[in-house]
Amino acid sequence: MAADSDLPTNYDVIVIGTGMTESILAAAASRVGKQVLHIDSNEYYGGLWSSFNLENLNKWVADCENKETLSSDLDDPNSDVKINNGEDFVFLRSQATHVNNVDLKWHIPKKSGEIKVEQWSRKSQTSDEEEQIEEVEVSESSSTKETSTRTHTNSESEKMPSTQCTQNSNWTQEDIMREYRRFNIDLAPKLLFARGSLVELLISSNIARYTEFHAVTRVLTWLDGELNVVPCSRADVFATRHVSVVEKRMLMKLLTTCMDTENLIQEFQGFDTKTFLDYLKSKRLTAHLLHYVLYAIAMGTDSTPCMEGVERTQRFLNSLGRYGNTPFLWPMYGTGELPQAFCRLCAVFGGTYCLQHPAKALVVADDRCVGVVSCGQRLAADHVVMSISQAPSNYFDDSPVSGISRAVFITNKSIMPAEKEPLTFLQFPPGPNHPNPVTVIEVGPSTHACPKGLFLVHMTCKQSKSAREDLLEIAEHILTVDDVNPSDYDITTGTQSTQTVKQESNFAHSEARGGNGDEAATVRTKPQVLWSMYFDCLETSKSNLSPSVPQNLHLCSGPDLELDFEFSVHQAEKIFKQMYPDLEFLPRAPDPEEIVIEGDSPEGNDQEANLFELVDQEDPPSSGQQVIENP
Repeated sequence: MAADSDLPTNYDVIVIGTGMTESILAAAASRVGKQVLHIDSNEYYGGLWSSFNLENLNKWVADCENKETLSSDLDDPNSDVKINNGEDFVFLRSQATHVNNVDLKWHIPKKSGEIKVEQWSRKSQTSDEEEQIEEVEVSESSSTKETSTRTHTNSESEKMPSTQCTQNSNWTQEDIMREYRRFNIDLAPKLLFARGSLVELLISSNIARYTEFHAVTRVLTWLDGELNVVPCSRADVFATRHVSVVEKRMLMKLLTTCMDTENLIQEFQGFDTKTFLDYLKSKRLTAHLLHYVLYAIAMGTDSTPCMEGVERTQRFLNSLGRYGNTPFLWPMYGTGELPQAFCRLCAVFGGTYCLQHPAKALVVADDRCVGVVSCGQRLAADHVVMSISQAPSNYFDDSPVSGISRAVFITNKSIMPAEKEPLTFLQFPPGPNHPNPVTVIEVGPSTHACPKGLFLVHMTCKQSKSAREDLLEIAEHILTVDDVNPSDYDITTGTQSTQTVKQESNFAHSEARGGNGDEAATVRTKPQVLWSMYFDCLETSKSNLSPSVPQNLHLCSGPDLELDFEFSVHQAEKIFKQMYPDLEFLPRAPDPEEIVIEGDSPEGNDQEANLFELVDQEDPPSSGQQVIENP
């Protein structure tokens, strides 16, 4: 619907913003028969949860730079909108105010053979800067083998040759921008636990029919200065030659203990006030086993409380084996597809959608939100749901709000090449210069995240300084980020001088660690960063709301620091129960063939129930684009 179209003025629920939690709530309200209006000031769905192609990402960066201009546009909701005695306008903010320190940069020439190339760099604090950049590419010819795992691979990736063979050693900006539509770059990259709350909600609500996933094929960790494959399953543990027989027994005994819910109280008696690290040390684990359990499986830190570490370990182990060899799923086309899936269900059950339809102010009276001002109209609803990023500052207590540092890189190959295209999760443990763990997700062409021959590497951590300061050191461990000296680039051929090879630090990948037999560690060069973007955003999941928030205004948090979507799902269900305590949260939607139109005979519609139920599998199907299928 166009932004200037007149809308009906009364609704049961008005939802402002199409983020994850807001979209779940819109679907839940529409599903139980409520009249829902869902509006967003942007021309795209998802807000800070969106996925963009490369060109639209540039537009998003420009919007973040112009956030002061966008905010000033909210000074007056509309002179034509009248308010009654006792009513007040509450002006809303732009979502862009929650994004800072945007730093976008090319690391390669514009055209083949160029050396002195204008570097396009956007920074939120400064205007565009021009610098000289060069391209470094080191071709790789040796082949490797990775741990054999059961994974979901689509037909395209099955036909795809080894990632080493598809690399282009001379990428230019023009080459990449010609393929800009093939990118789906996430602002909030997240994984789903195979038995997590979002997967279960997709099953029970039948929204799964709108989604596709790819199983993460491997879990890595950074140990002793190199990348190592983490043995996830029992088969992995007993197949690896880098863990002794004694260590294997110790590890399996520990994991079995953590899953023994009947004897948890007795086992962990006395560790209530201690850390998970204290407990692991009490089991006399070797350094390698302790690292695998604490940093890779529990995804914790040295200060993680004991019972929290146990819960994290249980969550990891519970999701193993459902869809392959790891506990994780990645949404095809990016995480921005998931809010849209819930929006589709809302629309199917009568929800009204208007993009480019900003809400400029709330009308508040007697501790209630009695109206929303949007595009010159005053709209009314029993409940108003809104992204917390648009709420005025007086709706929050003075407690500090933490931030999230993010980075995304376009690279020319995987951080650990494999025979088949990998989809990788890596939890980088804390270190002396980076006190917070860093989550790394690497996705390739088979997920429709990027063109063939390229990879996207996402990094996320708790903000300490700026995103670049927080993440650059980690990036340099596994990627080649620095620009090249012009003297190391052949101006006549546009290729890298052989002298540059000495600048590439040797990067030893022990691909057999946790694997199935190759003892020799192979020396490999790190992937070259072709493009990078850093930015910071506010972490609002722990925001403390003030008493001034109207009773019928429900604020939804943006992306949080956790790996999965647990917080968004639980927050949506909690808010829904506050709104409609006697109604079911997202009951199952019928399939089209189950709907009987008046006058039609129901015969012939006896279809299998739960058409898109997620199925526990010992071996996954050959096609992994859709992991949601018939039981």
